[in-house]
Amino acid sequence: MEIWMHQLLEWLALPQFGLSTVFVVSFVSATLLPMGSEPAVFGLVKLNPDLFWPAIAVATVGNTLGGGVSWWMGLGAHRAVDRARGNATELRALNWLKRFGPRACLLSWLPGVGDPLCAVAGWLKLPFWPCLAYMAVGKFLRYLVMTTALLYLMPGQVGT
Repeated sequence: MEIWMHQLLEWLALPQFGLSTVFVVSFVSATLLPMGSEPAVFGLVKLNPDLFWPAIAVATVGNTLGGGVSWWMGLGAHRAVDRARGNATELRALNWLKRFGPRACLLSWLPGVGDPLCAVAGWLKLPFWPCLAYMAVGKFLRYLVMTTALLYLMPGQVGT
């Protein structure tokens, strides 16, 4: 395990691979797959402090686009259910989410509920672009706060 982690950290240390890795991990982690992208962002920034803002930006874009994919999956699921039932579906339990509208996607950064929230926004046919904008704001703030906090809590040089 230690060899694998060392090799991963070396790979992340290469800026030409590091940012693309952060993008892919951030994108995939925003879908309904259970994985977190914060360790990849933190690892890259810890090894390459000059990539702080590019890493935050790339992670935000990747995670927001992944949230957009979840939104489209939710919309597709809604349409499939509508076709199968032969009528429009409304879920009373989700009426509160409709009341908040696209602003609810600001909470897409929350662990555990944020990614399904994006799919539910698509299911409810909330407007895509406003949802994506709120997702981006929430995800940017998460990466900024989490990475800054981790750098503050774990100061020092790598390998010391």
